[in-house]
Amino acid sequence: MFSVAIGPHDHNTYDGKYHNQIERHSRIKHNFDKTQEFFNDYYKPNNPLCITATIGGIENTGFNHKCLSFKPKKLWDYWYEDNLYYIDHHQSHAVYALLTSGFSQSDVLAIDGRGWNYKCVFFDKNGNITDLSNKIQIGLQWNYFSKRLGFGDLGAGKLMGLSAYGEYNIAIHLAIENQNYDYLLNAKKEDIAATLQHHTIELVKQHVLPLKSCDNICVAGGVAYNGYMNEEFTKHYDKVHVPPAPGDEGQSLGTYMHADYILNNNIHVPETYAGKEYNFDEGDPITPREVGEAIAAGKIVGWFHGKSESGNRALGNRSILADPRNPKIKDIINKTIKQREDFRPFAPSVLEGHYPYYFNTNQSSPYMSRIVPVKSHLHDVIPGVTHVDGTARIQTVNRKQNEKFHEVIQGFYQATGVPMVLNTSFNCKEPIVETPEDAINTFNKTQLDMLVINERSVRKMG
Repeated sequence: MFSVAIGPHDHNTYDGKYHNQIERHSRIKHNFDKTQEFFNDYYKPNNPLCITATIGGIENTGFNHKCLSFKPKKLWDYWYEDNLYYIDHHQSHAVYALLTSGFSQSDVLAIDGRGWNYKCVFFDKNGNITDLSNKIQIGLQWNYFSKRLGFGDLGAGKLMGLSAYGEYNIAIHLAIENQNYDYLLNAKKEDIAATLQHHTIELVKQHVLPLKSCDNICVAGGVAYNGYMNEEFTKHYDKVHVPPAPGDEGQSLGTYMHADYILNNNIHVPETYAGKEYNFDEGDPITPREVGEAIAAGKIVGWFHGKSESGNRALGNRSILADPRNPKIKDIINKTIKQREDFRPFAPSVLEGHYPYYFNTNQSSPYMSRIVPVKSHLHDVIPGVTHVDGTARIQTVNRKQNEKFHEVIQGFYQATGVPMVLNTSFNCKEPIVETPEDAINTFNKTQLDMLVINERSVRKMG
């Protein structure tokens, strides 16, 4: 089987082993304006071909197949004919989240800006669909304000970071609810962002929580990158699961998983690190623990190891790592390496057994999917990863999850007594680096202190 996600952005394919996120190779963020090229390269019905679609993408390719009229009534409904397997956009999100969770039963929320038939769907523990598209259109609103406030298309993550600097405003809230956007012309950006965040959680409480059918929930879709919303669910569900690639960049995964379950009666769970492996034998050998010690000594390290992770979060194989104790580190990395807005925060990757000491949350977060309170007496201990509102978007790390990255954090912990490192995606105004050549290029054009590729330390040119 081969799976293809055809939309206006974040094109990707999956063959059961390799998750091909096209932007990583095109080096165009979200691979905008490349749908026709992608379609021509990968739409080849055979063996079978599994697809899903997004408005604004597939219809612009000239594809007008009868499968597009399919609308599911339950999670496991599907369309299959002549080696073409098709499911709805939101089914793909939901199945990816559900089958990667390991839960025996779960509610699932698939929530984003737009799919094909829906904008927001709730699946109960029996797979029944409740269409919330007319009640929750928050994905579209996040993207609207992202563009309006100068952060560009699909810039909701930037807006979410800004929200911590603002204050909730009831007049702004009413304007957002009534889509009276002209009223907001003179409002502060940060107050709009803060109020939009409040509005998001209010909608979840109003429309999603009353549908609860069990004690677990999975969340996927582009809005599932909203870490404040995901943490809110931990107050109402025993277990909350957000997969590593919850947005459209994970669509080929969910579609493949759905088809494999229906056609082969197989539960397929993709690897978190499902990119390509690259050989690299240049530079000097260095151990992960030595890398952790270098971070403790103040080095900012580009860390490249093995296969790249799926999704938009750096999970320890394509990461920039630094000392979270440094109160100036956020400004240094934003200015000299990431070259981005100064208000944007950085995440801590913490040894799993230690997160309860530092953070007020009730469960682990292996995919950096929830924004949680940092315990107030520890704000000054880890200022580099504590946002202005006293929160952090944590990744919890255990040895089974990522052995080499775990050893890096252990090295830092043994040197400092702090069981975490600052972790951000390895890039500079570009998609996350994919190849050793990408990593070297980013290393040479930024003020990174060190580059480590597959446990070999690389010297900077010049």
